[in-house]
Amino acid sequence: MAESDSIGTAKEALSLCHASCILFAALNMKKEDIQGKDVIEVGSMDVNGSLRKLAESYKPKHYLGVDIAMGQGVDFVCNAENLLEEFQSACFDVLISTEMLEHVRNWKKVISNFKNIVRIGGTMIVTTRSYGYPYHGFPYDFWRYEVEDITNIFSDCSIEQVEKDPERGVFAKIRKPNDFTENNLSNYELYSVIANKRIKQLDVMDCRDFFRRHEVKRRIHEIETKVKQLVTVSLF
Repeated sequence: MAESDSIGTAKEALSLCHASCILFAALNMKKEDIQGKDVIEVGSMDVNGSLRKLAESYKPKHYLGVDIAMGQGVDFVCNAENLLEEFQSACFDVLISTEMLEHVRNWKKVISNFKNIVRIGGTMIVTTRSYGYPYHGFPYDFWRYEVEDITNIFSDCSIEQVEKDPERGVFAKIRKPNDFTENNLSNYELYSVIANKRIKQLDVMDCRDFFRRHEVKRRIHEIETKVKQLVTVSLF
């Protein structure tokens, strides 16, 4: 995605749990996966939709929503990079994460945390954005995942369902196997909207430079829009 394509507000591009995401969960998140189980949702703030009501309708033993700030649907504030510091390994049966993975800079650590916080036989429901989806910093936006990426990244697990989202994303239902041995993803390259290419990891300075340029372009875009609106009004 070219940097020029990224102009726009977070509100315009935000897709935190849209209809196709909810439909995927409704078709693939089964009652037997949830009932009587310990569930954690990572990135749980309900901005414009959530899987929580659906999951809670299946009567889990416990449902915990975590996010980086308090808000609707958030029970506990925790950075996804610190999940294993806040909770014990293998202490949840189900992990739900919708439209969050593109927003974490250290995706390798976060996905490692996902795999390790779930018990053997446990389920992960993961949705995220793919190449071509607009930049949507909320507050940050770093990565794009394809079906092939999810297949490779979670090849140490059993992928029960993975599919493209028609709105430029990818959905997956993943189960942690009995013989789980974690992949080494240190050399894996993922497409970054910051670098506009596949890279192993993001440099902090590259991120700062990108966000600074993006903010300047966003402000210019806002000024141009206001000028056009004023010109239009004056013509009438």
